[in-house]
Amino acid sequence: MEATRIIAVRHGETAWNVDARIQGQLDIGLNDTGRWQARRVGEALATEEITAVYSSDLGRAHQTAQSISEVKGIPVIADEGLRERSFGIFEGKTFDEIHETWPDHAHNWRKRIPEWQPPDGGESLLELRARVTRTMQELAARHPGEQIVIVAHGGVLDTLYRIATGQEVNSPRTWELPNGAINRLLWTPEGFTLVGWSDTQHLADEPADETSF
Repeated sequence: MEATRIIAVRHGETAWNVDARIQGQLDIGLNDTGRWQARRVGEALATEEITAVYSSDLGRAHQTAQSISEVKGIPVIADEGLRERSFGIFEGKTFDEIHETWPDHAHNWRKRIPEWQPPDGGESLLELRARVTRTMQELAARHPGEQIVIVAHGGVLDTLYRIATGQEVNSPRTWELPNGAINRLLWTPEGFTLVGWSDTQHLADEPADETSF
């Protein structure tokens, strides 16, 4: 079977990214900078051969995917399997609030305990990995010999990087996950291979102040 080429994009910036507030599966939209990043991603991929654009169904990812979709003239296909990790009671809280309110849970989170789940319905890292693996394999297997775009979230892309590089869910992170970055992988039935990571050349210019338009 021919390899499937994957362009994986993290959604553009949101106000909650700026505030260091946990979004999880809450539906937060892009801010002005995020909308600019999304447009720049679309422009950067304008000349690429792309068969399909898949996105998390959460607004910040779907908005980013729409910028690619509009340039390429193909629809965005939403998939719940690409959603961010569910963070339970952490969602809507800042990092500082989490550490102050639930210090024990915050410790488990920071230590990346594989089996630990955020209270009130949160996913463990092992559950997230299983979901991302299953979803990405299903999507990639539809497109042998083709190139697809996946627009998702920091937790999903972090997990995908670990899968492609053979790292455990609790290994220290030594790679970046910028909003709007372009990442490239290959998939065959044998697994995922990393091709390139955290390309932000298309974001080198500062976004314009949209209030001046």
